[in-house]
Amino acid sequence: MLLLGPSLPPVPDKVQAERAVDFLNSLGANSSISQRGEALDQTIKCVRYLGLRWLRSGIEGNIPMADFLELHTQTGVRFSWCPGSGGSDLPKLLETGRHLSKASALLAFEGPNEPNNWTITYKGEKGGGQLSWAPVANFQRDMYAAVKSDPILKNTPVWGISEDGAETDNVGLQFLETPNGSSYSDYANVHNYIYHPNSPNPEDNKTWNAADPTQACRVDGLYGEYGVTWAHHYPGYSGSQLVNLPRVTTETGTTIGGAITEEMHGKNLLTMYLDQFKRGWSFTAVYLLRDRSDEAGNQQFGFYKPDYTPRKAALYLHNLTTILADTGSLISPGSLRYAIPSEPPTVHDLLLQRSDRSFALVVWGERLSGTDKVTVNLGQPVKRVQVFDPTAGTDAVETQNGVPSVSLILSDHPVVVTFGSR
Repeated sequence: MLLLGPSLPPVPDKVQAERAVDFLNSLGANSSISQRGEALDQTIKCVRYLGLRWLRSGIEGNIPMADFLELHTQTGVRFSWCPGSGGSDLPKLLETGRHLSKASALLAFEGPNEPNNWTITYKGEKGGGQLSWAPVANFQRDMYAAVKSDPILKNTPVWGISEDGAETDNVGLQFLETPNGSSYSDYANVHNYIYHPNSPNPEDNKTWNAADPTQACRVDGLYGEYGVTWAHHYPGYSGSQLVNLPRVTTETGTTIGGAITEEMHGKNLLTMYLDQFKRGWSFTAVYLLRDRSDEAGNQQFGFYKPDYTPRKAALYLHNLTTILADTGSLISPGSLRYAIPSEPPTVHDLLLQRSDRSFALVVWGERLSGTDKVTVNLGQPVKRVQVFDPTAGTDAVETQNGVPSVSLILSDHPVVVTFGSR
């Protein structure tokens, strides 16, 4: 339910906007592109429909380079480039990365995937798992140095390994740069899945809490990987340092089942993307674009079912990216006067500005049940105000002219309030 209300003094302060394109660029997913039952033409359709800007992939599986280049040409999507699970072929990783870079399709390099679950062998030494993690650290160090010294790749960001909190010996992977000067990465890399044994049930602020960079996070988050490692409790960054640590998520999401319905799954992924960006994560990849039919336990994660039937998560994300659509470049975003007095703890907001200078205020609720009524005070009458609900479609559900405030009744998903006309 959406209501438009009377003026609410006093005049609010200006709020600095984020670029809409930065939020849209943060939206990613994991995909096998054209293998493991996925078809390239379908992947292209899915990426276009969802409005995704990047995919997590790499040299694992030997996907043809031509498929990556075609996918980029057709959709503009870029790739984080990873050696994969158990992979350590650095020359191949760099050479294939150069092809992507020349096509402007390379987003970042990423370290080995979850070495706690898949050991690697690097320069004849096996590491990860319950063994020494020195080979993992050596690979990551050498990858970073090779990228930064390469004339084609030198400006490409390097993301850390995932699940470095499991390191058995303290090789310093909980730092981007170790105290002794070893450089590993430009961004921390985490797999902060929404539901976790420490936080297994649906609850208020579920996705907001999963994005928390501090010790308060109860899932497998930034603190357990880069604050105090979860396996052997090696110290890393302080709580205050974690808040500002450059970071990405290369896997997150939730499976459908039990208390998590398809509807909840769809709304969780919407609020999760927003929470991640609001709380400082530069890029976030959902696991999974399409359910895997060749891997047990991964049949109900995806935006799409194995036959490419879209789930509600796909419909809702398509609506959100369509409402916020922006492909231009805004050098310096502006500010807007607004306030949400007495904003409840389950309500969050994000001000975005598009390249045509128009503003879009995303306000979302994270209540498991019930509603919160809030008023967005604009301080003065605004010529045209529209409200969109991405769970209802891409058309405005409310339009008013000359109103100084907007009242919203929020529950468990976002609405978008736009000002002026595009």
